[in-house]
Order: sequence, then structure tokens, then C-alpha cells
Amino acid sequence: MSVLMVPQDKKPWPSLGGQVCSWIEENLVFGPGDLRGLPARLDDEKRALIWRFYEVFPKKHRMAGRRRFKRAGISLAKGTAKTELAAWIAAAELHSGSPVRCIGWSGDKPIGGPVTDPFIVLCAYTEEQSDELCYGALKAILELSPVRNDFDIGLDRIMRIKGDGKAVSVSGAPSARDGARTTFQICDETHWWTLERLRRAHQTMLTNIPKRKLADAWTLETTTAPEPGSGSIAESTMEYAQQVESGVLKDDRLFYFHRQASDEHDWKTEAGARAAIIEASGPAVEWRDIDSIVQLWRDPTSDRSYIERVYGNRLVRSSRKAFDAIKWKSLATTSPVRPGDLITIGFDGAMFHDATGLVGTHLETGFQWQIGVWECPYGAKNWQVPAAEVDATLRDTFQKYTVLRMYADPPYWQSWISKWSGEFGEERVVEWWTNRRKPMSYALESFDTAMKEGRLLHDGSDALARHIGNACKRQLYERDEEGKALWLIEKERSDSPNKIDLAMCAVLSNEARNDVIAAGALASQGELTGVWL
Repeated sequence: MSVLMVPQDKKPWPSLGGQVCSWIEENLVFGPGDLRGLPARLDDEKRALIWRFYEVFPKKHRMAGRRRFKRAGISLAKGTAKTELAAWIAAAELHSGSPVRCIGWSGDKPIGGPVTDPFIVLCAYTEEQSDELCYGALKAILELSPVRNDFDIGLDRIMRIKGDGKAVSVSGAPSARDGARTTFQICDETHWWTLERLRRAHQTMLTNIPKRKLADAWTLETTTAPEPGSGSIAESTMEYAQQVESGVLKDDRLFYFHRQASDEHDWKTEAGARAAIIEASGPAVEWRDIDSIVQLWRDPTSDRSYIERVYGNRLVRSSRKAFDAIKWKSLATTSPVRPGDLITIGFDGAMFHDATGLVGTHLETGFQWQIGVWECPYGAKNWQVPAAEVDATLRDTFQKYTVLRMYADPPYWQSWISKWSGEFGEERVVEWWTNRRKPMSYALESFDTAMKEGRLLHDGSDALARHIGNACKRQLYERDEEGKALWLIEKERSDSPNKIDLAMCAVLSNEARNDVIAAGALASQGELTGVWL
């Protein structure tokens, strides 16, 4: 079994965890599922996690009794009841008689008591999921638990019966007024938190935590292993924890736990996949339906990479993804581009409801960078790309660098492309239709090969990396001269808010570089030949 735990201590800290575990098992029940309504029972792993969540500074410390960790994150395989665990903790944090904060000492052991006027935020990635995930579990648990009469339970809020505390369901950051009151908050299924609005919401929620010092507020994030390159909060939290573990960053108020199947298992064989799934299950193997999960693996139409990620809790790229986002990330470096250098540009995007971008490529080195991106904000209606800004950005680029060629996908932008072609030269601004299946597939293959070989360096732009990671592969029936299947890129679904336009810009920019080099743009060592003067 492979585990990342931050921090790892040689000696146990004092904790309210044992008291919290006892309170949960004495007062709560299981939520939706086969054990619905039965008394709550914690397995050894969940008991250990709760102990870590509720560690406090020792009696003689200057912060005696205060919570040790202000931020906690757990990454466990799909189907191991991590959302139910979060709901149990939320119930304890909300109740007027639970032992969730240190109110005194018995010798060197802390004594627990309730939070005064708790305000608990349960946040998911969509409005529908905010009610279905942790809040839905909390609501069902409290409705069936012995403590149900201590609460006024509503569809979108649960209050103490006397009104001096409540939990709410949200799909984004709480308002400024409510956020200032937060005593505990859950960010649920953060591997789905990939949109910019969710990243902003997460940052806002973290900054709300210090506002109530006496309440000793804290955050819990729950997730399954994130897909590499997705740009999710789960991915960034794991990377943050790894940096803390390695000593690159210092954060002694963070607790993080990730458990996955170890590398020794061969996921190409049924025996190997079964062993890995069992290992990743931990104590949940006693009730997890291993046979049904293995049956999914047997199905030849299944995405086995997805099964490995969610049931083995391993960071693996989906077989649908067009590009290796981890490889792309490793190629980020310092820009070698200087004013006046020879470059090419890729341009792609829609005019409404989506995104438009510009990516440059340094002719001599192949280095790419994001020149500009304009993305439709999530949920915005009647949004349109600010064409004047795009035009101004492009003009600045032509003025700053020696642009040999720009490949531009024409839909929605024909009149602008014609204008640019007339001003900068039709040999430099060229319509390049991405709906041509064979040329597009060849351009994608060239881009992917350059990436795999480590020749495609870039500036590390978050948006460009996100679009690269979002691009999914669509296999075509056509084949090239060697019999290899051609492919295109597309969104995961047509209405997905996850953009891929910058990925297409990068492909077009790289293709423009290939073509001008093939035409003799570089004589030797980056010199411009006479044909381009």
C-alpha cells in the first residue's frame, strides 16, 4: 500500500478524536445506502483520521487546547464512504453537546465541548451535487439519528433547534456576510473542482477560516485521486502537501492523507487489478463489492485507466485524454523569447459562449507561450469575446516580434482574419481550417510527438495547461499511409465548460512553425533567409 501522510509524527499528540468517535457512534446512524439508519460504526482508518483531525496543542504549549490543523484533506478510493465520514463530522460540529473543541483538561488529556453558534458550509462543485453529496448525507443521517429532535432540518439548511447554529448547502463560496461566520466547512469531491469559479471559491473559503478565532474554524477537503493535468483543487492540494512533506513549503497547520494501490500491481491482468482494488480499499474491503468492480474491469468497453484512478485511487491519465498533461507540465521553463525574435502564432476560438486564444511559438527553440485568452465566465449569458481586445493584443504581438506566420481557424472570425491578412500580409496571416480531418490529425500527431520527445517547451501558463489537460481524443475511421488511426481533439462533451481552445492554438502555432521551417525560414542557427526578408 502506498500512503502520503503529512505530517508523520513519531509520538501521538493530544486529541479530542476519541471523544468525537464515541459521540458519533452513540448519536448517529449510517446515511443513504445498504446500512441506512443503522447505528454508525467507524472502521480503524476512519477512527485514526478523526483522531488526526482533532489533535490539539498540548497543555503546556502557548496555544494549549487549540486545534493543531486548520486545513485537512483526505484522498480515498471511490466507494469508501468518505462523504459519509465528512457528514458525520459535520453533524458533530453542529450539535450543541458534542466534544469538538477543547474546553478544559483532565490531567494532560483535553476535554471536549461544543462550538458556540456554529456556521457550517458544505460545498460541492454544482448546485445539484451540493444537495446530493455531503449535505444530502448529513440531512439523511440527522433525520434518522437519535439526536434528530435537536435540529430543525430543511432542504437547504439545518439549524440547531434553538437557532444558535446552522449548516448550509452551497455550490460556490459563501457570501461575504456568511463567510465571516464560518466555523467548519467541507469541500466535497474536489477532483471535480476544475473551473475557475471553483478555484476562486476554494480560495475564498480558505481565507474565511481565520475570521473566527475563538471558534477555532477549520476546513476539510474530500476527494478521489485527481486526474493528472485537470487543474482541479484536489490536484493542487496534493501537490501542496507533497511540497510540505519535502520541505519546500512550511505549513504546520495542514493534515493530508492519501492512500492508493501500490505500483507493484499489474493492472493489465485481472488478478493484478483485483489485488490492487483490494489494497486500495483498506478497511472498506469488508463491505466493498470487489467482484462488481472487477467486472467493470473485464468489460472491454470500459476505460481501464478510469477504473485504476477511482478504484485504485491512483493518479493516472484517462485513456480519453489526448495529451499527457503530466509530461506537458514537466516541460515548463524560462522563456528564451526576446523582442524582435522570429515567431509563429496559432489562433482559435468561438465568438460567443466559449473561449478564444492566441499562442506563440519561438521559431528557433519551439518554446510556446500564451499570448492571450478570453474565456466565457461560468454561467454567463449573452457573453461575447471582446474582439477589440483580441485585435489590440494581436497588433502588439506583431509589433513586438517578427511574426513569420499565423495560422487562424476562420469560423466566426472571417472578417477579422481578412482584415489582419490585408494589413500584415496574406503570406503571414493564413486561414487554417481545423475541420479538415486528415491535416488536423497530422498536426495533432506532430504536436503530440514533439511533446513526448520533450521538444515542446512552454511558459507554464495555468490556462494553457488546463486546456491541454481538458482535450479529449476522438478516434477516426481514417488511417494514415502506415495504417495508423487518425484522431482529433474535442471536449469531454459538447456542453462542457472545460475549454480546449488554447490547446488548438498551440497545435496551430506549432504547425505554422513546422511549415515555415520546411519552407526555409531558418538557414542556420536561427538566421532569417532571404526568402523571408
